[in-house]
Amino acid sequence: MGELLTHTVGDLLQEKARLHPDHEAVVYADRGLRWTYKEFDDYCRSAAKGLMALEMDSGDHIAVWATNTPEWLTCQFATAKAGLVMVTVNTNYRRAELEYLLHQSDSKTIVLIDQYRDASYIDMLYEICPELAYSKPGQLQSERLPQLKNVIVLGEKRFPGTFSWTDVIERGSEISDDALTARMKELDPHDVINMQYTSGTTGFPKGVMLTHSNIVNNAFNIAGCMKLSSEDRLCIPVPFFHCFGCVLGTLACVSVGATMIPVQEFSPKLVLETVEKEKCTGLHGVPTMFIAELNDPDFEKYDLSTLRTGIMAGSNCPIEVMRGVIDRMGASEITIAYGQTESSPVITQTRTDDELQLRVETVGRSLPNVEVKIVKPGTDLEVPDGTQGELCTRGYHVMRGYYKNDDATRSVIDEDGWLHTGDLAVKESNGYCRITGRLKDMIIRGGENIYPREIEEFLYTHPKVLDVQVVGIPDEVYGEEVMAWVILKEGVMATAEELKEFCRGQISRHKIPKYFEFTDSYPMTASGKIQKFRLREQAVNLVHEK
Repeated sequence: MGELLTHTVGDLLQEKARLHPDHEAVVYADRGLRWTYKEFDDYCRSAAKGLMALEMDSGDHIAVWATNTPEWLTCQFATAKAGLVMVTVNTNYRRAELEYLLHQSDSKTIVLIDQYRDASYIDMLYEICPELAYSKPGQLQSERLPQLKNVIVLGEKRFPGTFSWTDVIERGSEISDDALTARMKELDPHDVINMQYTSGTTGFPKGVMLTHSNIVNNAFNIAGCMKLSSEDRLCIPVPFFHCFGCVLGTLACVSVGATMIPVQEFSPKLVLETVEKEKCTGLHGVPTMFIAELNDPDFEKYDLSTLRTGIMAGSNCPIEVMRGVIDRMGASEITIAYGQTESSPVITQTRTDDELQLRVETVGRSLPNVEVKIVKPGTDLEVPDGTQGELCTRGYHVMRGYYKNDDATRSVIDEDGWLHTGDLAVKESNGYCRITGRLKDMIIRGGENIYPREIEEFLYTHPKVLDVQVVGIPDEVYGEEVMAWVILKEGVMATAEELKEFCRGQISRHKIPKYFEFTDSYPMTASGKIQKFRLREQAVNLVHEK
């Protein structure tokens, strides 16, 4: 199985800076920013000392609310060096969600950009903490967030009561190198270092506590499955605040000394330009990102010949999209990864030399040192190979737990250390798994169990269909009925009747959607996960109106 790494996140970067000092670590292609591993490690040390100068002690919590900026990336490694717990904040959050997260996480410091798209982050913070406007930087006394002391705003603009990022870097000179080195030596690989809030598709978001050991080992194993090496250059357009960005992306690169090439805010053109300009060998994305790239009107103009590997994950990976990425983008060794935040996040992954069939029909096999079993839902009874059940996993990658929520932790991690994922899956005798749905995504129509994934995969084969999501909606006769939300390819028209006709005789009658609704986009979390519960809500309203 191989031995587990015992590095902290900060030590991992330091080691790579020692081994490959002059190798490119970070490239922001659109702004000409290039750091070697030595330069990046030095800069992260300066930032770590700056945070220590703000009286941040080991174990203190620091929230980061920004897009994929260089400062976000710096914070990931600087906080780890200083022993701080980095709390990642979803860029889609608004005032109430932000207040909940800052309060629940006991964050002492927040680092943020002042604005993203049409949302003013700084205005939201002033609404929650009006005291900030007349506080001295570092001395906030907030009634609603008593634990919050420091506000650090990225960018040139100055705001009352806040530090700028430049202030933090300059304050680093107040702390000696020896003091930082001493702090780093005190840290334990099993310390919690990263806290991410689950998307909150049910109830309030929960803070997932991940340790150095959780994410360093997961990242290293992910890199191994991709055959990532120091020669690789990985384009990372997925959000850093999600594990896809900061574990499968940045940390996987650092674990092998590869070059990180982030895209600050996703756009298909920017990704294609970056891959061409920087000769990227790897590309990450959720299926919707790859769909947008493959369907860019100028797609054929870009030279993507350097692409070899990467990861598609985050939601179901349609077969047609996978074929497009391999055949048209040339990423012949692209892998599929599956997991969840609670498992740091990857549980299973395909390998670069897996035959196409395995890479389009499964989510791979378990990573090294990771156990997977399939149980009868609601029990601990393992089911035979080839039988559907709930996927459970155990190993170094399972989270420490949910922050200040022991009941929720006990509801997903059993006494034997197995994490119950809530995902339905089938494991074949070769160890490869197929995800067949969510326990709560399953549609039960007239006593028949229907798995949306199966219908989605079939509808993807229609020549006019670009993307499709299937949900169940309440029905007086059958209990639930099937509804398909369809995005059509550009410039084509289709009717519900046409798609029903396509299904007839091809899939069981009870699986043919009763309702088809055409749309331009799906409600999503900022990390690119489609929010099926919102599609269900919209579907119920539409059907009532009709």
